Amino acid sequence: MQMKQQVKEQFNHFLSRKHLKTTLQRNLVVDAMVELDRHTHVDELYLLLRAKHPYIGHATVYRALRLLAESGLVREINLGDGITRYRLARQGERRDYLVCSDCGGVTEFENGLVEKEQLKRAHSLGFMVESFKIELKGLCRHCQGRNSRTH
Repeated sequence: MQMKQQVKEQFNHFLSRKHLKTTLQRNLVVDAMVELDRHTHVDELYLLLRAKHPYIGHATVYRALRLLAESGLVREINLGDGITRYRLARQGERRDYLVCSDCGGVTEFENGLVEKEQLKRAHSLGFMVESFKIELKGLCRHCQGRNSRTH
């Protein structure tokens, strides 16, 4: 509950600085993102919200997610499959992903040793890294099992 309130306060402060209003719909999107606490996309979030709040519009959810991403409270993740995913941002969180090429599922992982080596190599080449993402594509355990049953 405390995290939800903190995120709302930060978002409302961001909106105020941009001379935008705090609305019930924007607060509903914030609540849903905090409660969901995983990657989601606008269509999924819209359907989840619409089930409880039939008056909320798809465009409203999309615009609220874009504002949350602009504020830095939500990360926007593009994995090259045409679907933009969103997740509540966490301080110091890295962007390392396993992406299932069959079901589109995303699993986060962390490997500090690989990251250190990559950053060291970039530095030795005179490159200043601004962001860092490792993305591995393949089949998740569920899809591997499903595909082996169909062959």
